[in-house]
Amino acid sequence: MSGLHVHVGMPSAEACFHALEAVLPWLPVLLALSANSPYLAGEETGMASNRAEVLAQLPRSGAPPAFRSYEDWEAFVDRFVRLGIAAEYTRFWWDIRPHPTFGTLEVRMPDQPTSLALTAAFAALVQALCENVLEREAPPNDPAARGLYQQNRWAAARFGLAAELFHPDGESVGKASELAAELIELVRPNAERLEAAQLLDGFDVERTEGDRQLEVGRAEGLQAVCADLCARTLSSN
Repeated sequence: MSGLHVHVGMPSAEACFHALEAVLPWLPVLLALSANSPYLAGEETGMASNRAEVLAQLPRSGAPPAFRSYEDWEAFVDRFVRLGIAAEYTRFWWDIRPHPTFGTLEVRMPDQPTSLALTAAFAALVQALCENVLEREAPPNDPAARGLYQQNRWAAARFGLAAELFHPDGESVGKASELAAELIELVRPNAERLEAAQLLDGFDVERTEGDRQLEVGRAEGLQAVCADLCARTLSSN
């Protein structure tokens, strides 16, 4: 079980905080689209992304608190470090976090794809989404929205693209597959400007790589799953 971490360069600390809060509601959609870890120790777990479930057992996981500013984030992290609870800010295993050493916003939500082309597609999608949200006004501080996020995160990890999720605007509910298609079209103009739009065509919003693992495993057994993963990894290089 591996995760894909995508770093997107940010022009300022304020832009980083703006992008973090605006990207956050879309992260469960990214998780559903990327779900690729249905097994643990050779057994079906019932989760589309068991990796996300395992990560949720860590301290300082899931969504970061609803900070009011980048300075609030700095003060929160500094308290943990000063009191010896965490060594540094990289010991906060949130689904998304600022990474000031690199000058980036780090998105840590997706499962790692097997396909190299799909890995590139997720990187392009995250980069385009960050550009898209920075073109808009920053969202208002809304601590209650973290509850919607937690529900969406669990549903995406459990059901993948079949999950019923709150829309990122919080005012409707839709299937993760529908929201994934909406997200791809939302950011396509940004991806075009970044010369990466063709990468978005690699997404299948109806079927994940984890679905393929389960289909192979149920038909041919776990050894066939491993062989298929190896073959697809090698063929995508």
